[in-house]
Amino acid sequence: MAVKIRLQRHGRKQNPYYKIVIADARSPRDGKYIERLGFYNPMTVPATIEIDRDKALDWLNKGAQPTDTVRAILRYKGVMFKKHLLRGVAKGAMTLEVAEAKWQEFIQEKDSKALDRKKSVAKEKQDYLNVMSGTAKPVVKAEPAVQVDETPAVVEETATEEAAVVSDAPVAEDAAVEAPVATEAIAVEEAPAVEEAPATEEAPATEEAPAAEEAPVADEAPATEEAPAAEEETTEPEA
Repeated sequence: MAVKIRLQRHGRKQNPYYKIVIADARSPRDGKYIERLGFYNPMTVPATIEIDRDKALDWLNKGAQPTDTVRAILRYKGVMFKKHLLRGVAKGAMTLEVAEAKWQEFIQEKDSKALDRKKSVAKEKQDYLNVMSGTAKPVVKAEPAVQVDETPAVVEETATEEAAVVSDAPVAEDAAVEAPVATEAIAVEEAPAVEEAPATEEAPATEEAPAAEEAPVADEAPATEEAPAAEEETTEPEA
């Protein structure tokens, strides 16, 4: 008869727990079993495992074959390690006292890790409940005192930075305001020069030179032509 060490499922839907049992390989999963070795609950953090190590080791020595999950559980609880040490004692590689000391050291290390994990999970859960209920955590009460001392320095630094920005801002604004004045002054000074230019073009004084052309009046002067009158006067006495 093939004997297996396996899990037998119990519990409701999506919330299972398992019994670690010795059962015939031909029997149903949840059917009759020969002996119960322990209990396994994977829904907790960390998983809850209770097993009789001596009975499990005895069944292993009798030839019972564990399933993959049960083998991992036996390895975690140190049953497989103890079987390995006893094989070394049987071969004369070590004494029983040395094997027992190594096994106890292994068990203590595993148990301490499991206990630390359990405490950390319980602390996380308690912190979460404190946050949800509104009560402050004891560690958080000490931190605000340090933060309050540091905040003034940050405020002062920001105040000095803002003051520097405010003091520098008017200079930039004045420069921006003064710049348009300079440009306007140049525009005002240059504008009349462009408008007065036509004055030189309008100077028709030089074009009114026709006054010089009227000089022919001197040519027209017939004063010299009236001289014959004098000649006539001289000729009359001769008559």
